Amino acid sequence: MQALVGDGRPPLFALALGLVAAGGTALYLAATRRFLPHDESFLGMTADDLCSRHGCRVVHFMVHDRAAFGGVVVAIGLVYLWLIAFPLRERAVWAWWSILWSGLVGFGSFLAYVGYGYLDEWHGVATLALLPCFVVGIVRASRRRHRPPSVQPSWRTAHGLGRACLLTSAIGATGAGVVILAIGMTAVFVTEDLEYLGVSVDELRLLNPRLVPLIAHDRAGFGGALVSCGLVTTSCVWYGRPSRSLWQVLLLAGIAGFGPAIGVHFWIGYADPIHLAPAVVGAALYSIGLALTFPSMWSRS
Repeated sequence: MQALVGDGRPPLFALALGLVAAGGTALYLAATRRFLPHDESFLGMTADDLCSRHGCRVVHFMVHDRAAFGGVVVAIGLVYLWLIAFPLRERAVWAWWSILWSGLVGFGSFLAYVGYGYLDEWHGVATLALLPCFVVGIVRASRRRHRPPSVQPSWRTAHGLGRACLLTSAIGATGAGVVILAIGMTAVFVTEDLEYLGVSVDELRLLNPRLVPLIAHDRAGFGGALVSCGLVTTSCVWYGRPSRSLWQVLLLAGIAGFGPAIGVHFWIGYADPIHLAPAVVGAALYSIGLALTFPSMWSRS
C-alpha cells in the first residue's frame, strides 16, 4: 500500500487520468447524441423519443451542455497531470493548494443538483471512485511541501502582457462557472436558451416533468467543472514557472475547454452572438496570451 500511495502523486495521477477518461466519455456521448441508460430510465423516454419533439432541439440543447462539460473535465485532468509531473514533484506548495481547492469545488458541485430530485448514478459512482484518490493523494502530498521563489515577470514585456491575457481568461472562466452553477440551481435557463428551444419552461414540464431537473443537473455540473478549471488554470498561470511544458499543457487545456464549448453551438445551430460572446472573448484572450508567451516559454525546458 505504501508503494502505491507513495508521496501522494500516484493516487492524484489516477485521479487526473480518471478525469480525462470521464470527460472523454461525456464528449463521446454528446457527439453520438446518446443518453445514459439511467437518464432514459429517469425520463421514461429515449433520446430518439425526445428528439422527435420540437425539432430535436431539446436533445441538441442537452448535448451542448454535455459537450461543454466533457471538454472542461478533460482540461482539468490535463492540468492536474502537469501539476503532478512537475511542480508537485518539486513539492511546490502552490501546486498542492491548487489541486486541493479546485478538487473541493469539483467534488462539491456534485451536491449542487441533488436537490432537483435527480441522482446521476454514473456520476455518483465516478465520484465515489475518484474521491479516495483525491483525499489520499492530498493528505500524503501535504507532508512534504516547500515554497519555491515566485516568478513575477514584468507586465510591460510581451510575456507579461500574454500572462495578463491568460489570467483574465482564466478568471473570467471562473466567474462564468459561478454564474452557470447558480443558474443551474435556480432558473435553469436564460432567455437565449428558451428562444433556441422555442418552448417555455412550462411546456417542457408538460412534455416531461422530469426533463427540467435533468437539464438542471447538466447545467450545474458544467458550472462546477468550469469553476474548478478556472481556479486551477489561474493558479498555474500566476504561480507556475514559465516553461515549455506549462505552455504545452495550457494549449491542450485551452483546446479541450474552449473547442467543444464553442464548436458545439455551431453544430446544433445555437449560434446566438450574445450567448456565445463570453466564450469567444475568453478564447480570444486565451489565444492571444498563448501567442505572446510562446517565445519566452518555449525556449525554457
